[in-house]
Amino acid sequence: MTENHGNSDKLEDDQTLVEKDTIPHFFPTYRVRRRIYPIPIILVVLIAGILSYLTYIEAGVQIDGGYISESEFGVVGGILNGLIYTAIAALSAFIIIFVIKRKGISTLMYIFGAGFGMVAFFQTWFFGEVILFLVFSSNARLFYLFDFELIFFTVVFTVLIIYKYFTSKSIKVKNFIVLYIGLLIGASMGVLMPLWTTLAILIGISFWDMFAVLYKHGPIKELIDIVSEPNDKRNSYSEKDISDKIERGELTYDTSKLEIGIGDLAFYSMLTSSALVQTNNLIVMILTSVAIIIGTGITIIGLKRNKILPGLPISIFLGIGTMLLSWYLISILI
Repeated sequence: MTENHGNSDKLEDDQTLVEKDTIPHFFPTYRVRRRIYPIPIILVVLIAGILSYLTYIEAGVQIDGGYISESEFGVVGGILNGLIYTAIAALSAFIIIFVIKRKGISTLMYIFGAGFGMVAFFQTWFFGEVILFLVFSSNARLFYLFDFELIFFTVVFTVLIIYKYFTSKSIKVKNFIVLYIGLLIGASMGVLMPLWTTLAILIGISFWDMFAVLYKHGPIKELIDIVSEPNDKRNSYSEKDISDKIERGELTYDTSKLEIGIGDLAFYSMLTSSALVQTNNLIVMILTSVAIIIGTGITIIGLKRNKILPGLPISIFLGIGTMLLSWYLISILI
């Protein structure tokens, strides 16, 4: 989670706020004002929850996802799956850093474009078929007829959103696409991954997020440093001056505008979707969502003294704890 450039006049007037470097428009973040930061989280959690419920409960798509079968190996299988997915995420981050150092920042656009394109096509098609199945469950002929049209629509829609993502300068258009891709990832993983695998992935990725962002040579921190563009209105301060003044309490970073990473949105919605389908209890999902929003708020407070912070650990750990505790309490009370 990072902070976007805010009101530069405040820095000049009272010398209490300092702007951070700006991130390129094509970077996959949801830009939002601090006072309404819960809105994108609520949207992604709500829509992903609906899709996961329709898929897992109504359509009965219950697949034991992961590289190792949790139904066969139990908790150990879930932990191993978490380690594998975390290792893949870590390796991918280092590869991306290596590639852009060799080929330039523009390479990121092709990486994002390819990734977004695959997710948008396959996940839109997948959830579209779930909806078609529920609507035409009693008429196979109509299902296959509309499924053919769904494929065509999905191709056109995917091409359109990728084109708009890289050509439109509208923040609203970009935010919509980031939100859409994020909730698709979260909903699909919430449905496909069993309980222990889900928890292991979220915990592993959260620890990785801390390392990648907070360590001075962490790949996410390094990536942000590479793509960030210096803010011309803060030339009167060097990085060391800013750091010293923040330590002394003379300056704080401006957090009036924020950027929530697409990965944060995806894993938030993965946890809440899993909470819904695993417990089949809306209250557990709602409480988990509230915990995530509170955790995000705590992280935002920390951004006043930090240039960038991992968006997952506090929110995910609070969310998991709330999910397990509320699930247990409801099970013994009902």
